[in-house]
Amino acid sequence: MSLSPSLAAALLIALSPTPPPDTATLPVEDLVFPVEDILPATESLDGTQSETKQGDEVRVALTSDVLFALDKWVLTAKARQRLEAVAGKIRSEGAGGVVKIEGHTDDQGRDAYNLTLSQRRAQAVRQALQSGLAGVNFEVKGYGEARPKLPNTVNGRPQQKNRAENRRVEIVFTVKTTQ
Repeated sequence: MSLSPSLAAALLIALSPTPPPDTATLPVEDLVFPVEDILPATESLDGTQSETKQGDEVRVALTSDVLFALDKWVLTAKARQRLEAVAGKIRSEGAGGVVKIEGHTDDQGRDAYNLTLSQRRAQAVRQALQSGLAGVNFEVKGYGEARPKLPNTVNGRPQQKNRAENRRVEIVFTVKTTQ
């Protein structure tokens, strides 16, 4: 068994009865990790809706599986019920301003198709919310597969659960600040 030079030097210093000479040096390695924001998220029991809050911004994400049929942009009846609840939340907690609606897809299909699909889905959600939020300004954008929540593939293998979470529409609004 052989030890690396730095490990051997560290052991020698650790086991030495006398302090090491001032000339003894060991390599120093910097450990660098990316820092990501840790945001508390609330998720529905069925996993089809999540909510995060950062500062005074709330982001409600609804998976497309609950909103639309596969490759469609017409809202389901179940989606309308969910969106009525989101509209109620915006009415009671919202501070006004612009409500952003962002459409997202997974990585399956062509980029241009996914971009169009995500835009149409975001517009469908806006139309449904407008009826319950008179006077609110909306900003609608489709991102296609450009902003995945989770990696669509890991080690070259498709991740169906991640893809399902990436197919979503997010509704972003500002909450009233409490004093």
